[in-house]
Amino acid sequence: MNPEQRPKVGVGVLIFKDKKILLGKRKGAHAANVYAGPGGHLEHLESFVDCIKRETREEAGIEIKNVRFSCLSNLKTYAPKHYVDIGMVAEWESGEPQLLEPDKCESWDWYDIDALPSPLFEVVENYIEAYKTGRNFFDV
Repeated sequence: MNPEQRPKVGVGVLIFKDKKILLGKRKGAHAANVYAGPGGHLEHLESFVDCIKRETREEAGIEIKNVRFSCLSNLKTYAPKHYVDIGMVAEWESGEPQLLEPDKCESWDWYDIDALPSPLFEVVENYIEAYKTGRNFFDV
C-alpha cells in the first residue's frame, strides 16, 4: 500500500464562549467554502490536547481551556482524502479571534449552536451531534 493512501489523523474542536461556538469559513481544495472550527494534523508524539491548543493558537490566536474528548470520526466524505478525526470540546480562555492563516480561512466568528452557518464541515456536524446527544462515534 502506498503510504499516501493511509488515513491521516486530524484533531478539531468546538470552542464555546457565552453559549456560542467559533467557526471559520474554509478555503482551499480540502472542503472549501464550509464552516469549521480550528483543527489540523496531530504531530508525532503530540497529545490531543496539546495539538488542538497549538492549532487554535496558530489559526485563530486565542487560548482555550477545559479541553475534553467529544467524538471520533472515520471521515471518508472528502475522498480520496481519508482521516481519522478526533473531535474535542473546549472553552474560550482569552484573546480575540484573528485571521492568522488567510490562505486557509476567510474569517472567524462566534455562532449560536442552534443558528449555525451552512454548509458545515462534515466533522463539525458530528461534533454538534455528539455535544447534543452524547453519541461519540461516526463512520462517514
